[in-house]
Amino acid sequence: MSLRRRDLAAAILALAVAAVFARLGVWQLNRLADRKARNLEIQAAHALAPVELPLHRVEPEALRDRRASARGVYDYTHERVWRGRTYDGAPGVALLTPLRLLDGSAVFVDRGWVPSPDGMHVDATRYREGDSVDVMGLALPAPRDRGDVDPPALKDSLPYAVLSIVIQLNDSTAPRPTGLKRWRPPALDNGPHMAYAIQWFCFATIVVVGVVVLLWKRSREA
Repeated sequence: MSLRRRDLAAAILALAVAAVFARLGVWQLNRLADRKARNLEIQAAHALAPVELPLHRVEPEALRDRRASARGVYDYTHERVWRGRTYDGAPGVALLTPLRLLDGSAVFVDRGWVPSPDGMHVDATRYREGDSVDVMGLALPAPRDRGDVDPPALKDSLPYAVLSIVIQLNDSTAPRPTGLKRWRPPALDNGPHMAYAIQWFCFATIVVVGVVVLLWKRSREA
């Protein structure tokens, strides 16, 4: 009788583990659905006509993933460093440079990634790109307060108004300083979620089949 109780307890525990595996599989399917929906939103935003900054009285979220252009002068004095950014697995930082616009306001431009052994410090003066520029990239809402941006707040201690938008420059053939890499356009694939879901469902199936086989063998022995 004690052996049967141990078998039953082990079977219940194993089935509970299988239920957790199945739940993780469903979670991955939900993440896959969310990613597909997000990809459709990004594709729709990319298909819209580019916006020209400055744009006032427009919510930054309304411009997310839109193509945006701006003309102005880089203000390297108030440049920010976005720490802990990697590119192909290499440590580095991103350079966030204010671009002074024609109306006197400014927008931060993510000019790209540069190498940094500790992912924190870099001589940003080596990567300047001139003053008056025309930029084209993807518009992203500016973070209100980032602990990994040095200085932390994008709008603090600036002598002009800053739009709540960051223009992220993407990879192109345009000249740039040696070592500065533009960000690649965002990948609009489905990611590994389906593979992960199949993996979790397989684990759950293996556990359930193992429990059934074990109980069948024990019943025959009894």
